[in-house]
Amino acid sequence: MILAVDQGTTATTCLVVDDDLAIAGRASRDLPQHFPRPGWVEHDPNEIWESVVGAAEAALADARMPAAALDAVAVANQRETTVLWDRRTGEPVGRAIVWQDRRTAGRCAQLDAELIRGRTGLVPDPYFSATKLEWLLAEHGPRDGLAFGTVDSWLVWRLTGGERHVTDATNASRTLLCSLATGGWDDELLALFGVDRSLLPEIVGSRDEVGEAVLLGARLPVRGLAGDQQAALFGHGCREPGEAKATYGTGSFLLVHTGDDVSQPPHGLLRTKAADGFALEGAVLVAGAALQWLRDGLGVIDDAAECEALAAGVEDAGGVVFVPALAGLGSPWWDADARGLIAGLTRATTRAHLVRAALEGIAHQIADVVEALPGGVRILRADGGATANRLLMQLQADLLGVPVAVAAERETTALGAASLALAGAPRVPVGEVFEPRLEPERAADLRAAWRQGLRRARSESVS
Repeated sequence: MILAVDQGTTATTCLVVDDDLAIAGRASRDLPQHFPRPGWVEHDPNEIWESVVGAAEAALADARMPAAALDAVAVANQRETTVLWDRRTGEPVGRAIVWQDRRTAGRCAQLDAELIRGRTGLVPDPYFSATKLEWLLAEHGPRDGLAFGTVDSWLVWRLTGGERHVTDATNASRTLLCSLATGGWDDELLALFGVDRSLLPEIVGSRDEVGEAVLLGARLPVRGLAGDQQAALFGHGCREPGEAKATYGTGSFLLVHTGDDVSQPPHGLLRTKAADGFALEGAVLVAGAALQWLRDGLGVIDDAAECEALAAGVEDAGGVVFVPALAGLGSPWWDADARGLIAGLTRATTRAHLVRAALEGIAHQIADVVEALPGGVRILRADGGATANRLLMQLQADLLGVPVAVAAERETTALGAASLALAGAPRVPVGEVFEPRLEPERAADLRAAWRQGLRRARSESVS
């Protein structure tokens, strides 16, 4: 029995699963986000830890099982989010800077893109950890006795009572500090960002046993550690070159397994470490967050769950285009200054049209990533909370022109972490498959309207 932790951007989910990935218990705990300034997104690291403990306790209660009956703890985590803490006290020196945070956009514009891309497979964007760490060190240090980590490092530190300061290779590859070719910390990049090696965790394999956790009165090995998107890729069974998955959550992330290929990625895409091998990635910064904004920012909807029924009540978006560049644009554009845009409004526009345009905007962004992939994809495997929206999945199949196979269990990230911890490495089964049914000409018209809106959203960054 495995306790699989999925520590995400807005919530932590814990599953208790057996060696066939059957779920015996589950629970989630919300995680507050803090927005001290426009473009800044932060988490309290202690709140992250408390959400893990609370969700784990509730999942075990749901399974009617004591912690001592578990065989291991596996962890998948929101990537790039940057934590800095004091080794002596174990306390954070400030809030964690979340992957969505854009405060270091100016610094990123000064960086040598070719050096970054050639060494790390990434791009100089505020999304990644190094400039966040650089900012934290300027604000709170540098001083002796500090430790840096992404969320996996922070959780393993807390789980092991400060005994282990590690990160797995998938998370290390997202920091802008790690050489993709060597798999180790890169001295030139450390110097570029002013990061001393003493701050850094040890890099371990995703399937390694990395320490002993003390959790809810039990001592358990920690085994199975990966960034959330790589955990989902492994959970889907995408372990051969060309196999692809997309996760629909706060953001949306498409990964394609590329075997042992560590060559420079195509324009607009990232090369990243997979749990086994390497992958190309397209990162969409705002997906489900667009629906959250419609709810919390505009009050257009009361609950994200109502989006499907509301959007299905109209035949199309009525000419409305919503480019959800609310945190800039990720792949394949990497435009940190792009701004969100809603175009095509008329007196006939209703909130149903706006919600449908938001769903289309999520699907269009994934279609942009697929268009940037050499050879595209033959089938897209999908997971994440937003896959419960069947209209969104149908829109995605229609815009891509390929089937979308949705995992039978939406919590594929947590199950992927559990699979990494298991010797047999089972795959999450497929639930529903959505076949494209929109006429290609109509899909092309929708894509053309989207590109026009995209150009206008990006022009705001240079106006």
